[in-house]
Amino acid sequence: MTHPYRTHKRVLTASLVGTAVEFYDFYIYATAAALVFGPLFFPSESASAQLMLSYMSFGLAFFARPVGAIAFGHFGDRIGRKSTLVASLLLMGGSTLLIAFLPTWQMVGWVAPLLLCILRFGQGFG
Repeated sequence: MTHPYRTHKRVLTASLVGTAVEFYDFYIYATAAALVFGPLFFPSESASAQLMLSYMSFGLAFFARPVGAIAFGHFGDRIGRKSTLVASLLLMGGSTLLIAFLPTWQMVGWVAPLLLCILRFGQGFG
């Protein structure tokens, strides 16, 4: 009789990689939200409001996660789980990459926090 860990090795490895990437994404964003996003994206507010608005953009991904789970669960059953996992990781990674290149409030005004929130929703959705 084979051990259950050996029979499901690929599934366990894929789950571990996906969870590690997701944890890393949330960890990096939380650090950036605490240290730099407030003054860059919400400069017209007080320091406390900057921090709270920055944390609100962090929390946005937690609202997007169940929506993404429903959508990707639906398409995973229809299209296939492997391609859906790749699409999910690409969406999360692409959103993370685009956040790195976002213009700040000084460059484009109110569009900067809007883009930040849209990309953060994309991270959570993925």
